[in-house]
Amino acid sequence: QVPVEESGGGLVQTGGSLRLSCTTSGFSLHLYTIGWFRQAPGKEREGVACINLSEGKTSYADSVKGRFTVARDNTRNVVFLQMTSLKPEDTAVYYCARAPFRARECSGSMDYWGKGTLVTVSS
Repeated sequence: QVPVEESGGGLVQTGGSLRLSCTTSGFSLHLYTIGWFRQAPGKEREGVACINLSEGKTSYADSVKGRFTVARDNTRNVVFLQMTSLKPEDTAVYYCARAPFRARECSGSMDYWGKGTLVTVSS
């Protein structure tokens, strides 16, 4: 089983919305920190949003604050990234990743990464 797996990417127009899902398995989600990252063509990977599920804390990159929301579906082991007011510069492959046990923040040293889902925002 893949510990984390993204879904929900696609093509959307500028100003539109999209919801990405990170389906997790094989671990107790409420004890971990989950992050969303993205990598645009020709650019380095960047952190987008992070949720510390044990403390209920979230954080966001400045570029997405007020537009993206990260949350957990409490009935399932799924972490969502709700994206609104999308811009062409949001176009990227989006990844979810799990931080090591007891890590309270997201970083490049996450221990499990999904394969990514492509989001394309047309102008």
